[in-house]
Amino acid sequence: MTLLDFFWGIIIFYFWFMVIWIFIRVFADIFRRNDLSGVAKVAWTLALLILPFLGALVYMLLRKPTEQDRQEMMQAQEMQRRVSNYSAADEIAKLEGLKTSGSITQAEFDAAKARALA
Repeated sequence: MTLLDFFWGIIIFYFWFMVIWIFIRVFADIFRRNDLSGVAKVAWTLALLILPFLGALVYMLLRKPTEQDRQEMMQAQEMQRRVSNYSAADEIAKLEGLKTSGSITQAEFDAAKARALA
């Protein structure tokens, strides 16, 4: 086996993996969607089984974003915003203020501080 055969094998493996992953994602999307009826799900599944590449391309071209997609995108953006704005030091400072004002006990402060640092 030459080095060229090895690289060619890796390229073929990559493309097969990519094709399989595309079909997994398309099937998952078909069955995840709430706006498709059962008949439409069966029709898309048959289209993907009979004409796999053409069916996947047509599905991806015809698929319109749904309200479910928009909500998931908004949730992901909100999570990203929360993660990017999170600071353990700020959280501990807020907890220290709550402890000083008497809103939380020392045990609650210690537990919340451990969660903030984790």
